[in-house]
Amino acid sequence: MQLIDIGVNLTHPSLARERDAVLARAHAAGVCQLVLTGTSLEESEKALSFCQELDDNGQRLFSTAGVHPHEASQWSVDSARQLRELLRQPQVRAVGECGLDFNRDFSPRPQQEKALEEQLALAVELQLPVFLHEREAGERLIAILRDYRDRLPAAVVHCFTGEKSTLYRYLDMDLHIGITGWVCDERRGTHLHPLLRDIPAGRLMLESDAPYLLPRSLRPKPKSGHNEPAFLTEVVREVALHRGESEQALAEHSTASARAFFNLPVLAEC
Repeated sequence: MQLIDIGVNLTHPSLARERDAVLARAHAAGVCQLVLTGTSLEESEKALSFCQELDDNGQRLFSTAGVHPHEASQWSVDSARQLRELLRQPQVRAVGECGLDFNRDFSPRPQQEKALEEQLALAVELQLPVFLHEREAGERLIAILRDYRDRLPAAVVHCFTGEKSTLYRYLDMDLHIGITGWVCDERRGTHLHPLLRDIPAGRLMLESDAPYLLPRSLRPKPKSGHNEPAFLTEVVREVALHRGESEQALAEHSTASARAFFNLPVLAEC
C-alpha cells in the first residue's frame, strides 16, 4: 500500500530537527512521497531546500510555494517576483499554501484577499495547481475563485473541515478535497464522517498536516505529542471506515489522485 502525504510542514522545528528519522518512519509506514508545505517565502525556500538536500533522485520529496493568509500582511510588490522564481523550480509542484482565514484574522482581510488573488494569477500564468487554506471564509473564497477557476489546472482545499453545503460548492467547482486527522477528533470532526462518502474517488486526497492535527484515535500516542507523516495510516483507517471501502482501495485512489494533481512520478516500490 503506497500513500502520498500532500501536506506536511517538515520545516517546522519539531520535525526539522529529526527530519531524517521522520522520513524513515514515513517510508516504513508506506508513505512513499511527501509534499512539503510552503507557508511563507522563507518557509517555501526552506521546503525547497529540504527537497534538494534529502531526495537525490527527485522521486519522493516535493513542495509547494506560497504565502499563507496568516502571513498576508507581509505581501509586498516584490513578493510575486520572489514567488515566481520559487515556482519555476522543478521540485515545486503547486502554488500555496494560500487562501483566506477569517477565523483568526492574523492579517487584515483585504490583504488576505490581495495576496490570494496575486497567487492565483501566478498559478494561472505558470499553469500550476493551487493548495488552498480556508477557515470560516468559504463564501468569499468561492467568490474569488470563480474568476480564476476556468484558467487553473486544478486546486485542492487542504484540511477541509467545513459543512456539507460548502463541500458541495467546492465539488461543483471541480476542486479536490484534502482530509486530515481532523476526522479522528471526536470533539470536532464527527460532522465530517457522513460527508466522506460524498467526495468522489479522484477528488479525495490525504494529508497529515504534521506536526499539527495528531489523530486523537491513534494508539499508542507519541510521547512528543506531535503528528508526523507515518501516522497518515490512522487517517486512512478512519476515512476508509466512514466511506465504507477497504483501506487498500482508499489508498489506491487517493494516491492516484495525488500523483495526477501534483504530477508526481510513479514508484515501483516504496
